[in-house]
Amino acid sequence: MKQIKVGDRIPDFSLPDQDGNIVNISDYLGNKQLVIFFYPQDGSLSCTREACYFRDLMDVFEESGAEIIGISGQSVESHRNFARDNNLKYKLLSDNKNEVRKLFGVPSQLFGLIPGRVTYVTDRDGKVRFIFNSQTEIQRHADEALKICLLLKKNYQT
Repeated sequence: MKQIKVGDRIPDFSLPDQDGNIVNISDYLGNKQLVIFFYPQDGSLSCTREACYFRDLMDVFEESGAEIIGISGQSVESHRNFARDNNLKYKLLSDNKNEVRKLFGVPSQLFGLIPGRVTYVTDRDGKVRFIFNSQTEIQRHADEALKICLLLKKNYQT
């Protein structure tokens, strides 16, 4: 399985969000930096902590010019409930066939039983500028992504 690396352009894809609306990633390119985080499962303790931490930093991400997008394999309905229960205002995309996960080459953990937890940060053109892969360092996903988004914002202003 090919893995997306820093310097690669993210693949073009479309998935339904928690409201059932189709999100075309190409609609963001040219306008926003992207923070795309793949997570294993709606409602698990670690995934809830990660999603809520991104939520808590959302204003700072928006100020940096970044759009947060979470992706996992659960259904639109599961995402809708997860977003509602945790007051998540960013898009959660349903990749129930794991096709986008495979496009990115997100590795699985524990002999393929647990979907991987990987965060990608792209510039406005969709070029990957940073990747963070950790199943256990939950909050570092948002912390590290935010550092990169702020650096990219600074570069856009110069």
